[in-house]
Amino acid sequence: MIGKLKGKLSEIDGNVGLIETTGGVFYQVFLTPSLIASHQPLVTFELYTYLQVRDDALVLFGFESKKELDFFKLLLSVSGVGPKTAFNVISFIKPEELYQAVKANQVDIFTQVPGLGKKTALKIILELSSRLKSEFDMSKMILSDDDKTVVEALISLGFNSQDAKKIVSKLSKNLSIEQKIKEALKKNK
Repeated sequence: MIGKLKGKLSEIDGNVGLIETTGGVFYQVFLTPSLIASHQPLVTFELYTYLQVRDDALVLFGFESKKELDFFKLLLSVSGVGPKTAFNVISFIKPEELYQAVKANQVDIFTQVPGLGKKTALKIILELSSRLKSEFDMSKMILSDDDKTVVEALISLGFNSQDAKKIVSKLSKNLSIEQKIKEALKKNK
């Protein structure tokens, strides 16, 4: 198992880089955009790796930090999520944000990742919430028509979509639309 590489980034082709080790061996590694952006070619650096063994290939995925690698492995534990999907998620969202998204049941964070649908996002949150010891609450994920109206009103008042949904999910379901908007504005102060 290849757990970590130390070498120079000699070539980049899309999100695949060739890492040259001091022994002169070149490893082809899938790299996250942040890893590519933060490392200059021909400068020695270290990266954590995950080796996927397939019938037709050995594929290396590279990560800037141990946190990224750990969350990648956690994503792989979700049924139906393979290395490419997990790598896409890690490439677009930082581990801290992923952790918070799972704890807060924020499906929209995951659906921002290209190729990741709502069904898979729900599955990730459901399965990871138990592993991360948070509670899965379907009512926080699915907004009623009234809640959607409140969210739209908050967005028109300058809230970003994610904050508006988060605030609305914490409001009492018994309030009218007007009361929810007033409460949301009070909570934001």
